[in-house]
Amino acid sequence: MTQAVTVTPEVRSGGADKRGVTKGEHLLEVRDLKKYFPIKGGVFSRTVANVKAVEDVSLNIKPGEVVGLVGESGSGKTTAGRAILRLIEPTSGEIIFNGVDIAKVSKSQMREYRKEMQIIFQDPFASLNPRMTVGDIIGEALDIHRLARGKAREERVVQLLERTGLSAQHMRRYPHEFSGGQRQRIGIARALAVDPQFIVADEPVSALDVSIQAQVVNLLQDLKEELGLTLLFIAHDLGVVEYISDRVVVMYLGRIMEVAPARELYRNPVHPYTEALLSAVPIPDPTVRRERVILQGDIPSPINPPSGCVFRTRCPIAAKECAEVVPPLEEVSPGHFKACIRRPGPN
Repeated sequence: MTQAVTVTPEVRSGGADKRGVTKGEHLLEVRDLKKYFPIKGGVFSRTVANVKAVEDVSLNIKPGEVVGLVGESGSGKTTAGRAILRLIEPTSGEIIFNGVDIAKVSKSQMREYRKEMQIIFQDPFASLNPRMTVGDIIGEALDIHRLARGKAREERVVQLLERTGLSAQHMRRYPHEFSGGQRQRIGIARALAVDPQFIVADEPVSALDVSIQAQVVNLLQDLKEELGLTLLFIAHDLGVVEYISDRVVVMYLGRIMEVAPARELYRNPVHPYTEALLSAVPIPDPTVRRERVILQGDIPSPINPPSGCVFRTRCPIAAKECAEVVPPLEEVSPGHFKACIRRPGPN
């Protein structure tokens, strides 16, 4: 039986955890989320195996909080984010948003929650319809949810463009007439059109130049403070995540390895995988050298992940017991959790 990992002690209806956190304090609670992609084979196209993209992921996000979700390619970050929004259907688990398990609502009922939960896509060009003007791209959500019409719709689109650093004259242009950074601003404006409470930002700066990345991240930071947005910020650039996030969740092969407040995680990582990730972050000072932790081999296949701790095949401190036990996510200091039976906790 697979043991679930939990970011914070689980909160049950009407109660509080050992730190006194009540259920109402979380905008989003994800419990034991799984997403398997079936592999078909044979004459009858039966399921012969599963790609275990997300395995027993649990996390909580408070209103107004930015949670960074990091890990190398293939760790399941994007799949987890899309499953939370039900852009892809989760295999199992609970997704409690504002007290309602949206994993169990019908597709027609889910439409109401689309206004409250939006996404900023990674590719700022592929995510925009090339046949639609910017005004129609942003205004489409207003039409679908019947939020504004006519002049009010146009005024709302202009307001969103100006809020994201563009201008009213841009609304009649097409996506190919903009730079990558401008297209991502259009994507952000589209996500904000329906005044959502929660946004999944799926690697929103990874396709942009470094100078443009800073502008987009600063824009998101300003919008978070201005509008009180709650963000799940998915990225593989740990420098960007440190700047914008309140807490950081580290994933590897579909499972959570470590969770901590951003400053604590970068100052004192506990899990060997987090240490390896942080050792690869460049230091903007040529006189300072950081000892690199080089992981051997590639990330295993999610079709047949390692037994016990999924990181053990690349872990520099792995032992025999690591193959036998799925490490639970344990709290080692206030707000700091790790899934490693070989590490006692932070220094």
